[in-house]
Amino acid sequence: MYAEQTSDLAGRINRIEQNLFIPSRISEYSAQKSSLLDAMERYGVPGVSVAVIHQGNIEWAKGYGVQDVETQVPVTIDTLFQAASISKPVTAAAVLRLVDAGQLDLDEDVNATLRTWKITGTQLWQPRVTLRHLLCHGAGVTVHGFHGYAHDAALPAIEQVLAGQRPANTDPIRVDTLPGAQFRYSGGGFCILQRLLMDVTGLPFPELMRDLVLYPVGMKQSTFHQPLPRALMERAATGHRNGAKPVAGKWHTYAEMAAAGLWTTPSDLARFVLALQRSWSGETGSLLSQAITRQMLTPQVVPFFGLSFWLTPRGVDDGTTMRFTHPGGNEGFSCLLEAYCQEGLGAVVMTNVDQGMGKVEGLIPAIAQEYNWPGFLPKSAGVPEQNSVFSDAYVGVYELRQGFTFTILKQAGSLFLKPTGQHELALFPESETAYRLNGIDATVTFVKEGLQQEVTSLLFKQNDIEIAAKKRVSCPST
Repeated sequence: MYAEQTSDLAGRINRIEQNLFIPSRISEYSAQKSSLLDAMERYGVPGVSVAVIHQGNIEWAKGYGVQDVETQVPVTIDTLFQAASISKPVTAAAVLRLVDAGQLDLDEDVNATLRTWKITGTQLWQPRVTLRHLLCHGAGVTVHGFHGYAHDAALPAIEQVLAGQRPANTDPIRVDTLPGAQFRYSGGGFCILQRLLMDVTGLPFPELMRDLVLYPVGMKQSTFHQPLPRALMERAATGHRNGAKPVAGKWHTYAEMAAAGLWTTPSDLARFVLALQRSWSGETGSLLSQAITRQMLTPQVVPFFGLSFWLTPRGVDDGTTMRFTHPGGNEGFSCLLEAYCQEGLGAVVMTNVDQGMGKVEGLIPAIAQEYNWPGFLPKSAGVPEQNSVFSDAYVGVYELRQGFTFTILKQAGSLFLKPTGQHELALFPESETAYRLNGIDATVTFVKEGLQQEVTSLLFKQNDIEIAAKKRVSCPST
């Protein structure tokens, strides 16, 4: 499935490897570049694995660095990484295959299907939760994510995770917000889906995922087995903490398989992407029907999220510039899947260190630039284009507390956030008022009030904690 290694392809790979963007400071955004190996050394990234999709095929895949800083075993294209939350859209595909087959209904109450565990309410209210709610993170389900279990810790059953009972290390999974009313990312919702799929098929979760998704799309190196089978351990990357320190016991185990349990390679995830792209186009024999794929990649509760994928804010009508994406982060692992619906383009990058994608964040933009991905990079060297009508109103100084402010700056038509004592961070729009930060896992939402919809504050959210900063001073764009 890989393209023949020609001199032209080798040149492309080399240009990508030598030209990573470093979008951390406004004045140097366009000019500063780094090689991939330099960035890995500078930021302590032991290993990186990449697969690139072009013209509907995996054009190339390559490994860099080592699986483990202690053993120094090199990363290859066959090295297994934890996919973390990219497990969710793979699980979603299994759900949608059963919807296609008429065994499940996207809009039926899941309690009608769940057999061994039910979503409970209160004496006064019983929430009605559907598969659509769970897949689009609109079900109002608690528990954002999971830390997994150390190598010497007891592993809970999925029922114990749902109930929050030991040895589970997270709170009970409950519905505490009106389903369908708002987007709230929830790994807990995928634990409900894990139990539901097991109830419907009568199979253990790794086996049903193998039969419904992994083998049909050719993901023969991938598995949802937790713990990882001993026969695969030699090919598995070790997770690392910041500073390239190995995770104790090499990695954590995840009982929450649907949410975070997939072991895979970038090439296998690229095969999954290709299956979705073929399904989007309605090709005969595709993994999913065209109709259900269009639902999967159509905004649901919010304009930037479908049924388990983040979506680009533009191009939704015809799909020509529409991308679907999902990041992942487990203990010691970080990864990203980015692909187009119908252009036959995409890439998957996997790393074996905490916040690894933030440390090699310029890799995907370098791939996008080399392959001329439509709508991905604006004309001004990788800074996101934004609506000036909205963004001009956000420029200013926002006071979190005395002595600490967030300054919103505008440079070449794009917004940046500068916290007190820190360098600027690029803001990427997810909606008219919501932005994600480039380089750290955080979001900024601007608050408007009154008849004139004046911007009065911003909400900064990180690690599930949201803090408000009031706008004190407006300042000019630069």
